[in-house]
Parts: sequence; structure tokens; C-alpha cells
Amino acid sequence: MTTFVLASASPARLATLRSAGVEPVVIVSGVDESQLDGLPPAELALQLAELKCATVAAREDLPEDALVLGCDSVLELDGDALGKPDDADDAVRRWRAMRGRSGVLRTGHCLHDTATGKVVAATASTTVHFAEVTDEEIHAYVATGEPLWVAGAFTVDGLGGAFVREIEGDHHNVVGVSLPLLRELAAELGHSWTDLWSR
Repeated sequence: MTTFVLASASPARLATLRSAGVEPVVIVSGVDESQLDGLPPAELALQLAELKCATVAAREDLPEDALVLGCDSVLELDGDALGKPDDADDAVRRWRAMRGRSGVLRTGHCLHDTATGKVVAATASTTVHFAEVTDEEIHAYVATGEPLWVAGAFTVDGLGGAFVREIEGDHHNVVGVSLPLLRELAAELGHSWTDLWSR
């Protein structure tokens, strides 16, 4: 049976995969995400996903029949790639810039089959429309700490969900992993999605 490995510390990605029937082994890559700063948002998300996946796939303690998934998300706003905010002040500034506007959540996905050595990768993009939140709401949200740990300084599956007015595209992608895209990537590597379900 194929071992599914998630090369990410994201609890939201883990929860999404589990709710979709996939029980991954989590191995955090430890990749320094700042080393690729300056790339366009979609390219940055994809290259970071590829780097995380390659780092974990190269480990000698992996099973021979593992599928390793690396992911990375950034919010594109005004052409800039916004990852996790630097601190609370940065999160407040971002929310003031985002409110009442739209951004594109880009998530790079890279899937490596250790049995064959084959690798496939793609980026999923979802447009997110933010509500006209007040300064009071922004400060209260940032004070919870939630926005400090996520790309774009917001979640759609947590406290930030009330501040997202509309989503165009795959909802799961905004959480951190596009299940439809992942199914397609697995199929490219010769794996049936339903075979990855935990039994």
C-alpha cells in the first residue's frame, strides 16, 4: 500500500486531507522559504512546493512506495506575493490593504512518487473577495494570533472565515491544498485517488 507523505507542518492541510479520506505521514521539510523571495507569486508558490517536496523525498528513511506532497501558498495582491506576515503590525497593515478588495490565493503542489522517481507539479489559483472589515475587527482578529501563522494573514476555515465575502474557484485551495488538483496529479503518476483513501 502506498504511503502518503505530507511535507508540510500546516494543520489545515492535514485536516483537509484527513477529511478527504487520506491519512498522511507528516514530515516537515524545514525549508527556508525566504530563499526564493522576488519571484512572481505563482512561480514562488510552485518552486517552494517543489523544494519542500524534493527535500523530504530525498530522505533515506522514507518508504520505497511513498507519494510525497509538497505545498506552499501565497496571496497575490497588487502583483506581490504575501506569505505569512512578519508580525502583528504587518498583519494589520495587510488587512487594511486587503479589505473590500480581491486577491488570488496561489498554492503550488508537487507530488513525487518514490517508487518510480516521477514528479509532477502544478499551481492552483482561487480568487478571494474580502469583506469591508472595520479597524476594530482587524485588531480583534490579529489579536487572536490566527493570521500570524498563515499565508495572506487570513483563514477561510477558521476565525477569518467571516471576513471572506466570496470565493471563485476551489475552496480547498484557500485552505492550503486543492483536492481536485491533487487527484489529477496522482492520476498522472498512475495512482487512483480512491486507492489513497485510508481503510
